[in-house]
Amino acid sequence: MKKAISSTSLKSLRLSLRFVVPLAVALGLLAVTVVPLVDRLTMHWFMRDMDIRSRLIANTLHDQLVELLQQENAAKVRSLLNRAVQDERLLALGYCDRRGKLLYKTPAFPEALGCPTPAAAETDKGRVLHLPQGAVHVAVHPVGIPSAGAGSLILVHDMSFVERRSEDTRNYIIAFFALLGLMVSAITVFVAHLSWRGWLEGVRAMLRGEGIVRPFSQPTVEPELQPLVGDLRALLRAMDSERRLADDATVTWSPEALRNLLHKQLTGERIIVVSNREPYIHSKKGDGIEVHRPASGLVTAVEPVMRACSGTWIAHGSGSADQLVTDRQDRVAVPPDHPEYTLRRIWLTREEEQGYYYGFANEGLWPLCHIAHVRPIFRSSDWRQYQEVNQRFADAVVREADSDDPVVLVQDYHFALLPGMIRKALPKATIITFWHIPWPNPESFGICPWREELLEGMLGSTILGFHTPFHRKNFLETVDRYLETRIEHESSTISRGGNLTMVESYPISIQWPPPWQERQPPVAQCREELRRELGEGAGHLVGIGVDRLDYTKGILERFRAVEKLMEQHPELVGAFTFVQIAAPSRSALDDYQAFDAQVHTLAQRINQRFSRKGWQPILLKAEHHEPEVVNRYYRGADVCIVTSLHDGMNLVAKEFVAARDDDQGVLVLSQFTGAAHEMHEALIVNPYHIEQTAEAIFRALTMPQFEQRERMRSMRALVRDFNVYRWAGRMLLDAARVRQREKLSARIRRDQ
Repeated sequence: MKKAISSTSLKSLRLSLRFVVPLAVALGLLAVTVVPLVDRLTMHWFMRDMDIRSRLIANTLHDQLVELLQQENAAKVRSLLNRAVQDERLLALGYCDRRGKLLYKTPAFPEALGCPTPAAAETDKGRVLHLPQGAVHVAVHPVGIPSAGAGSLILVHDMSFVERRSEDTRNYIIAFFALLGLMVSAITVFVAHLSWRGWLEGVRAMLRGEGIVRPFSQPTVEPELQPLVGDLRALLRAMDSERRLADDATVTWSPEALRNLLHKQLTGERIIVVSNREPYIHSKKGDGIEVHRPASGLVTAVEPVMRACSGTWIAHGSGSADQLVTDRQDRVAVPPDHPEYTLRRIWLTREEEQGYYYGFANEGLWPLCHIAHVRPIFRSSDWRQYQEVNQRFADAVVREADSDDPVVLVQDYHFALLPGMIRKALPKATIITFWHIPWPNPESFGICPWREELLEGMLGSTILGFHTPFHRKNFLETVDRYLETRIEHESSTISRGGNLTMVESYPISIQWPPPWQERQPPVAQCREELRRELGEGAGHLVGIGVDRLDYTKGILERFRAVEKLMEQHPELVGAFTFVQIAAPSRSALDDYQAFDAQVHTLAQRINQRFSRKGWQPILLKAEHHEPEVVNRYYRGADVCIVTSLHDGMNLVAKEFVAARDDDQGVLVLSQFTGAAHEMHEALIVNPYHIEQTAEAIFRALTMPQFEQRERMRSMRALVRDFNVYRWAGRMLLDAARVRQREKLSARIRRDQ
């Protein structure tokens, strides 16, 4: 401890000397320069005073002295001169005749002085002489009438007082500079220490997260240091990005890597996932119960993470047999064949499901965030149900948490209020919210009547993730538009009410390799079975599309592109079939019912136009298919077509690529998907441009095998390296870092 204090004192002394030594040297040089100047100046002033004084005395004695000289009264002349020198500064007087002979003098008149030359009497200025008794001022003034041969009066003033005053002045000046140096040094050192301490505190605040991941509960940095703060934050963010790249280059993301990360970085914390859709649905079928996985990108991405990390998944129990398989706490272990985590189901009434899910979430937020030309509908009754259901899920999280700082993964737009509610009940919780759909621009989001409440709820998150940097930027601008917050774009953080939210882009992906990959038949067999199902031969070309029956997926535009393909390339009539797998979705809503009818009508019209001898250009399979079955379609097709009008990521594109271990097949991908920002080897299209999409499909069907192989290998490498474990691992790593910084900040605050 003493050693630490001594080290601190030494550092403080060094810091002080950095300022004091240069200042002392500068003041010393200034004093050396100023003192001679002051000496000369004071001497000049004194000389002028002596000249005036000499002239005054000479004028006073003149007339009386002339009269006594004319009377040749020597006694009175000496008496007159002796009375005059009673002044303490006037040392002596002498009178010389016109021949330069000293006739009269007072006793102290210097013998060495004699009579000055006649020319000296013609000037008003005296001179200083250094005699054995000291420096004296000698002035010579004429007495009598110069034309009649006047003599001269010699006045000798003692200059010792001038020297004493000059020395006193010199001492005062030196003392003044010494005192000035001490005061300036003290003030400079004091201000320097304050500034240095403030700067160090600001840097420490940033290093422990404030300003980057936890800024600005209090102003920590002085305004004049803000430019440096900005540079430092940018540097730290660049270092963080480089570190991420380095980590990604060295880490192979797998279930084991994710488990190790949880163990090392989050001390084995159990994960709590909250989503509306459950990963497994139990449904009654005859006298039995069957289990199936819903067609959901969210389930595709998050379920492998839960299997790797274990924990609890809280979701809406929507299956007809869900309640039959749960225990008293509404829990059931899943997956059914090999349980690895717990599924906690929440039961909703018909009114709650209608208002929260169908109403506010899917008639309001879904079209609001997807620019797909369907107007959002907002009702106050739906909003109330949305609030109540979010609160019910928040209560469930609190009950499922086995500590006061659990790690909670909130999924998607159904739970915008949930992070704020969890934060209120569990202030120490690490809440990671991922928004699976696009985020619109501020103007579009402003349509929502409860926009402020939604944003406030989302800012209860520790980390808020989006698919792309563009959606992240839209969110930051939206918050900036509608809430009083402090946004740091360099660190991509938002601070509000003492809470900090890091907003980042985490491109979602899929499990690699797919869990059923080893059970899949060879590609050749899949191709053969698919063509046999279609009633076609081995050379028949097949395209595949897999989506929920949703108006944002661009299914109508896709069908029109197939129709245009038949028009522009009639040689493909009878030689190409497009298979559309469309899982029914939200069929209780009018917009979805109308869309379902449009899809069937358009497919029927196109089929009637081009059908030949049992062949149809479009095979619409509007029913649910298990993932393994879908995977066989991927492996048997020549081209996969994704024409979403607006999509967060679209995992169908990545599933197709993952399924093609033969390095064949071509992906036609909408430019309005997040996947298009990653998979540049796909044929990127604007789905609204029908001819362009049709031409891309034709190019895909006629692409040489070597080109398909090169494109597919590149895309498979990307999906392999940037898989769903990396997506989850990156968010959990950031969460772990935030937790560590918050604990460090709390410890620092306690120690202060």
